[in-house]
Amino acid sequence: MPGYHGGGYGGGEEPPIDLEELRNKFKKYSNKIKLPGPAIIALLLVGFWILSGLYTVAPDQQAVIRRFGAFIEPLQGPGLHWRFPWPIESATKVNVRKIYSIEVGFRTVDPGPPARYRDVPSESLMLTGDENIVSVDFIVQYMIADPAKYLFEIGSPITTLKEVAESVMREISGKHRIDDVLTEKKTEIQTEVFAMMQSVLNEWKTGIKLQALKLQDVMPPSMVDAAFKDVASAREDKDRIIKQADGYRNDIMPKAKGEAAKMINQAEAYSQSKVKRAQGEADRFNKTYRAYALARDITRRRMFIETMESVLKSADKIIMGSKAMRNVLPHLPLKSFGSFGKAGK
Repeated sequence: MPGYHGGGYGGGEEPPIDLEELRNKFKKYSNKIKLPGPAIIALLLVGFWILSGLYTVAPDQQAVIRRFGAFIEPLQGPGLHWRFPWPIESATKVNVRKIYSIEVGFRTVDPGPPARYRDVPSESLMLTGDENIVSVDFIVQYMIADPAKYLFEIGSPITTLKEVAESVMREISGKHRIDDVLTEKKTEIQTEVFAMMQSVLNEWKTGIKLQALKLQDVMPPSMVDAAFKDVASAREDKDRIIKQADGYRNDIMPKAKGEAAKMINQAEAYSQSKVKRAQGEADRFNKTYRAYALARDITRRRMFIETMESVLKSADKIIMGSKAMRNVLPHLPLKSFGSFGKAGK
């Protein structure tokens, strides 16, 4: 009996078997041919055995045909098909559009609401790059892209997928610090794990195509949760103190730099003032010396007068000529000297 292997009715191949027409033809010929009872029973059994080879494939499925246990191509798409009945051939239907998921690190006990979960420490505990322990629960969503590889290339696809997910997550977690795993780089870690898992699954020819990887819960293990909170609190205090110190530094440094610049400017101004003053004194001395060389007596007398003027400028004095001095009685202020002497004693 010919088989219909098209992608549905009207697919360009042989039309589907008309069961009603087949039944009418069988009834017509059976009326003409008189067979004994056992022969008719045998024919009926053979007919039912042949009809048992008919099967349908849903729109979201593909059928894998095995002949004496060995896979034969091609995969059968949606529609009505026929195969050699059991035990010659068998058909396994696989949903290729459904998104499946596995849980790693935990199991859903009751979907709720409220949902209840059970932790699986043997899967969830990971060692980070800075030698800390963290508990990672995540979900892997996937589709069956190649039913033949999914069924025949590996012994247990679900177990293999879970072991790959757990192994890759451990490897990626071991490359990051605990802070990265808990907060800062969760999205980056998800992306790394997803890409590495798909690469491994493709290399092993599992026929699985990943759809998503979601980190559900990432936290320290329950037995060290209190200590971890203390460490986190200490780290927050450290960050707070550092920020306060940075604020104080940002407030003091500009002022100190301003004072330093002010002192440097004052020193430079003082230096320039002294240099200019010294240069002026040297220039005045040179000019005086040149004048002295031209008229020594006059210059010497002028210098004497200038010196006396400078010395006697703030002193109490009476200037008298030589004639007037002859008629003046010298007076010595002994009282002043006496009081000075007492004070000195």
